Parts: sequence; C-alpha cells; structure tokens
Amino acid sequence: MSDLLDIADRIVALAADGEQVEAVVVRGLDTEIKVYEAEVESLSSAQSQGVGVRVVVGGRQGFAYAGTLDAEVIGETLAEARDNARFATIDEWAGLAEADGVAVADLHLYRNALADSSTDAKVALAVELERAVRAADQRISGIESAEYVDSLSEAAIATTTGIRSVGRETSCYVATYAMASEGSDTQTGFGFSVGRELAELDVARAAADAADRATRLLGAQKPPSERVTVVLDPWVTAQFLGLLGYTLSGEAVLKGRSLFADRLGEQVASPLVTLVDDPTDPRAFTATDTDGEGLAARRNVLISDGHLDRFVHNAYTARRAGTASTGNAVRGYSSTPGVGCMAVSMRPGTATQAELVASVGDGVLVQDVSGLHSGVNPVSGDFSTGAEGLRIRGGELAEPLREFTIASTLQRMLHDVTAVGGDLQWLPMNASGVSLVIADVTVSGA
Repeated sequence: MSDLLDIADRIVALAADGEQVEAVVVRGLDTEIKVYEAEVESLSSAQSQGVGVRVVVGGRQGFAYAGTLDAEVIGETLAEARDNARFATIDEWAGLAEADGVAVADLHLYRNALADSSTDAKVALAVELERAVRAADQRISGIESAEYVDSLSEAAIATTTGIRSVGRETSCYVATYAMASEGSDTQTGFGFSVGRELAELDVARAAADAADRATRLLGAQKPPSERVTVVLDPWVTAQFLGLLGYTLSGEAVLKGRSLFADRLGEQVASPLVTLVDDPTDPRAFTATDTDGEGLAARRNVLISDGHLDRFVHNAYTARRAGTASTGNAVRGYSSTPGVGCMAVSMRPGTATQAELVASVGDGVLVQDVSGLHSGVNPVSGDFSTGAEGLRIRGGELAEPLREFTIASTLQRMLHDVTAVGGDLQWLPMNASGVSLVIADVTVSGA
C-alpha cells in the first residue's frame, strides 16, 4: 500500500498556490466463478487500478481520473482536473475534507489467506455448494446459479488539507439459487454465506437455506386481501434498512428527496427502533476503516429509541448543512464523493424468528420481496412491493403464499414495529438484517 500513498503524495505535492488538491489511488482484484453440473460455466478475474484527482480553487471544482498508474498519464490527469476547474460554476461550499482528529480504527479487514488462495480452491467451493444444494432435498430439481465471488482492494488518499490515509480489505461470498419442484409447481430459493477468506464461508448453511426457501414455497397460493401483522425475514429487513439509509443521507435531505427532512429530534419510529450505521464493525460485509475522502469511518447512531438523531454527511453536505462530516463519503476513484450509509443495522432484540412467529399468532412471514426500489417513494414514504412467504396461523408457519403485495408507508411501518428479533445476519450488501415484526400492513392478494 505504501506505493499507492507515495503516488498520492507526489500528486498533492504539485499543488499550486491557492489550490486544494486531492488524490485517490486504488488497486483491486475481483474474481467471479459460476459452475453448472460440477463444471466451470464462467470464470472471470479482473485487475483494476486507477487514480482520481480533484482540484478546488476559488470556489470552483475540477475532477479527472485515469485507469492507470502510469506517471505520465497521472500528470495529464492533474492537468485535466485543473482545466475542468476553470470552467466549473463557483460554489461557495466547494472544498476538500479536512482532518478532524478522529482516529482510524484498526479493523484487520485484509486476509492474506484469501490473497494466497488458488483458483482451484475457489472453484471447488462453488462445486461443493452446487452439490450440497442438490443433496439437500429430493425435491430440488435444478440450480439456477451456484457462484463464488471475492474482492481484494487497497486504496490511498492524500490531500493538501492534511489527510493521508491507506486501507485494504478482502471479502468473499458464495451464493446459490435453487429450484424445487412438486407436480407442476416450481419454486426458487436462495442461500449465501459471506466472509473475508475461504475458511469463513459456510457452504452447508448456504445450501440448506436455498433448499429450505425453495421447498417451503411449493404449493403457494395467493392470500386474501387484508390488514395483518407481518414478520419480515432478515433478508427483507436488510433491504428495508438499505432504503431507510438512503432517506437519512444529507445529500437526499438537501435535494428534497427525503421524508425525514426537517425532522431531526422528532420521534419517527417505535421506541424499539435504534438504527446505526457502523462501518467499523468488522462483521459487516462493507466494513471499512476510512471513508471516500480519507476521514476515519465511525459509528453513527441515526435513530435512537425511535428518535431521529442524525443524518449522514460528507464534507460538502456537512458544510451546506452547517454541521460536520460523519465520515460517510462514498465513491470510486472515477467519481467525486457522494454520501451514503456504509453498514446499516438495527439494534437486535433477543427473540428467535420462531418465537416472534409464535407471539404474532396470525399474520404473514415475508420471505422475499420484489420491485422494492421502484415501489417505495423516499419523499412521500409510500411503500408497495411484491412479496412471497408463509401464512402464520396459531403462532406457527402454515401454507405458503405468493403473488401478493404488501403496502403501507415507511413512516407508519417504523411506528408500527412491535418486536425486533435477535437473529442479526450480515449480508453481502451495506445493511444487515433481523427478523422484524410490523403491525397493520396491507396484504393484497386474491
């Protein structure tokens, strides 16, 4: 990593009087393997490297990037960023992040074991996953996909405002979609396992989850339309929290795209709801030690016991909002910083999903959703999405359900949370999941 920081330092050292200069230098290796009937169907391994340069002078910002670390091209990239700044519109809030004294946590996110793993070992995992799914249940009729994916990345950031940071991370996961058949009915289910090296992946669990999700939906029918209590599966809750994270972005608030604008300090959810963005939790798939501007990543409590405590910010949105960056700049080397939650989670309770189902008595377990992003309005909060799952009757899981819609508003759903499970799951996304009980949701089916 030191060579990447050396490159960033050399770029910053070329700053002219009155210029702010930022250099982001990255290098990565991504592998994706898909197998079919124990043979490799596709295998890709892509190396990438590049540099992004941002120049701010006189309230004007210019940016340029290159997909190489060649010294001559880097010089041209700096010149292009300067040229772009000349033609930019003056923005009184333009400027780089400044060091804020928050210490960078040592999270140990890089595993040499993954870097040293052979391609054959990775293929073997994908093949093992496919084999385990087929063996999990005699009703498994096929496998849509069985794949292994990993990423190794390292980055350095240096600025004329005193930021110098480096970081590196590894991550990997296995995932599969299984098909189960009974008579003329066919259903699908997925399973996955995440880690930072091969030894942390649980192939047996991923296979069992996929088989279970597929087989328990066999014979599913449309439910009647009614208002019921729903239990969201952790996979669904994670997607729900990802949407909430977007509405809590300072950028969304400034652009008028958040239902939470002007509501800081208000009670916006049930007292059971505490929502945290914590990329310093090494269990999170998207954990990181620094943000996209080189500031230390940190734990931010967004909603505390139902009260809206904070929006997340990068340096720019923080200046516009009259506050400080929360260390939530997100970017690649080929873009300027945006704002986003990095690792959202809800404070878990203690109950298992089975205990939550028993406490509900009658309702619906929502196992999966479709069209979530298109079915939610982040400004009005209107929520409507396709779903599938199982009826809850007498405190037990009953017949499978499909082709129905669940609808409410984000505001109402947050206030109608009646229980939070203790089954916290870390998923291959920027949010974790728990089983979540929400009352008075409209189910539209037959």
